[in-house]
Amino acid sequence: MLRNPIHLRLEKQEPWQHVVFMASLCERMYPNYQLFCLQTGFGDPAIYRRILDLVWETQIVKDAKVNFDLQLEKLEECIPAADDYDFYGVYPAIDACVALSELLHSHLSGETLEHVITVSETSIRTVAMLEMTEAEREMTEEELNALPSIEQEWDVQWEIFRLLAACEKRDIDLIKGLRADLREAGISNIGINLQQ
Repeated sequence: MLRNPIHLRLEKQEPWQHVVFMASLCERMYPNYQLFCLQTGFGDPAIYRRILDLVWETQIVKDAKVNFDLQLEKLEECIPAADDYDFYGVYPAIDACVALSELLHSHLSGETLEHVITVSETSIRTVAMLEMTEAEREMTEEELNALPSIEQEWDVQWEIFRLLAACEKRDIDLIKGLRADLREAGISNIGINLQQ
């Protein structure tokens, strides 16, 4: 799948930076899941929202206690099955759940690097799959990398990475600001905006 030098750079970051990076990308994928739930009546976007909010809380509130096993169980009940739906929207919804699942697994395992790269790849894959679905054909990595939507997704990931890389230690105000900015924007990685 699409690789980027950001994946090598992420190796040099601290676990808290990985968690905030993953939470940021999940925040950007949340509208994809939310729209799917609204269109189908499946699941409950409020559960996804609450789980993601708990993850943010672990980065903002000192000694925040979260039962990540329980959150993972709740999330697993909310993941749609691709075979149950015959329209494209199920795939970005599944990707959003995969990304949040990776984030929860990183907390459970205590290992963040492998998970942060998977979340980055999942987010870019969502964009690539939309482009290929709309084009009705497979595309090479070179073709995909030339697309403005792919370029924009990498730009957003780099912007989040650079904000975090500039911090020598966990910066609560930066984390709160990043969360607020992503929520206010309310635009997913594939351009879905339910706040209009």
